[in-house]
Amino acid sequence: MSDLLPPRTTEAPASHLPTSLAVQLRHTARCVQAVEQGRSLAEVLPQVPSRLRPGVQALTFHALRQLGTTRALLACLVQRKPDPAVQALMCCALSLLLTEAVETSGAPAPETPSYSAHTVVNQVVDAAKTDRSLQRQSAFINACLRRFLREREILLGRVADQPQARWNHPLWWIERLQRDHPNHWQAILEANNRPGPMSLRVNRRKTDRLTYARELAAAGIDATLFGTDGLELRVPHPVERLPGFDQGLCSVQDEAAQMAAGLLLQGREWAPDDRVLDACAAPGGKTAHVLELANVQMLALDLDPKRCERIHHNLHRLGLTAQVLSADAARADAWWDGKRFDAILLDAPCTASGIVRRHPDVRWLRRASDVDQLARIQRNLLDALWPLVKPGGRLVYATCSVFRAEGQDQVPAFLERHTDAVLCPSPGHLLPGHASPAREFNDNHSGGHDGFFYARFDKAPH
Repeated sequence: MSDLLPPRTTEAPASHLPTSLAVQLRHTARCVQAVEQGRSLAEVLPQVPSRLRPGVQALTFHALRQLGTTRALLACLVQRKPDPAVQALMCCALSLLLTEAVETSGAPAPETPSYSAHTVVNQVVDAAKTDRSLQRQSAFINACLRRFLREREILLGRVADQPQARWNHPLWWIERLQRDHPNHWQAILEANNRPGPMSLRVNRRKTDRLTYARELAAAGIDATLFGTDGLELRVPHPVERLPGFDQGLCSVQDEAAQMAAGLLLQGREWAPDDRVLDACAAPGGKTAHVLELANVQMLALDLDPKRCERIHHNLHRLGLTAQVLSADAARADAWWDGKRFDAILLDAPCTASGIVRRHPDVRWLRRASDVDQLARIQRNLLDALWPLVKPGGRLVYATCSVFRAEGQDQVPAFLERHTDAVLCPSPGHLLPGHASPAREFNDNHSGGHDGFFYARFDKAPH
């Protein structure tokens, strides 16, 4: 949904890389430390050497999905909180020791990196010895990890009642989910700690889904169908291995994000002179999907000029054309030409609480106060864009959030402020409203979709 963070490479098992685990762990610890200090992985992962990045990303994602548990265990193992660099390395090590101990081999690796306890301890100590800032702490790190192995069950029992250790999310996040989704909060948290599937959207202007599925099968890539344009890969693959990716035959896009274009366009015929606005468009996935489905005049806005470059790049790869502007959607006087739009898609900035399975750093970067702050931004964007909708037109409001303040709670307040707006019922039981990433509620295929919220508002004709 809202792309607060750019998409990253597919999660790859670190064990397939020729580089030693110690080298990867040094970089992984630096990434984890950066997140602990408030920096996003979108900022720090590109600084990792490209040949190491897939393995370091896999290890980092795994460490962040276990960070609540490893923080609690570390507090049991040490009397005083260690230096941030030591803490980060030890949390990375403990996250691997919590994984089922299996020796790595040439066979396909599991979703999360898995190594024997002996390998982990030795490689972590080597990582410390070869890092000048950690050399003096190598014996201490070794002793702590070996103590954990000796007292594993006792230590896990000591932290079992701590919510952050049990669910690997901040306490405020857990409590908000308990309020917002009292019947499903555990399933949502569990889903957040599993990697999301790799899903594709087939470009209808260049091929059809069944034809492309056969091309994937010929390339040895298994996929299942979902939605109207979607394919879910049984095993993630780098995009360079996907047939025709550079020629624009498909795009990587989660099932939840693929719902936006259909919801925006459904129920009417579209003409080349119809005007459509994607108000917070980067990196351009939903912009492209609308253009793949309908021949319309598209304007794509984004506040960040660099992210607008990504919109251009994606549209060019897919053979599509749109006007792209770097502008603040909430300040229409600075960019609007005065001609109203037939449809507006507002994929609003949000906490990204629905996509933490793909961006595991988000849960540790967000603060409780961010929810209300972002909800105010969403409200301002809705109010700024509604006057730009033609009578008889529509606006789709979307967030990749499972927090009600960023979705369901916005709807009655918006309808009260704008008496010419009508909430449009949508096909299917999920829309309008929130949907979680929990597989229990997404059993049409194996991986499910990200958490999201959608609502479509139709404007009275006159």
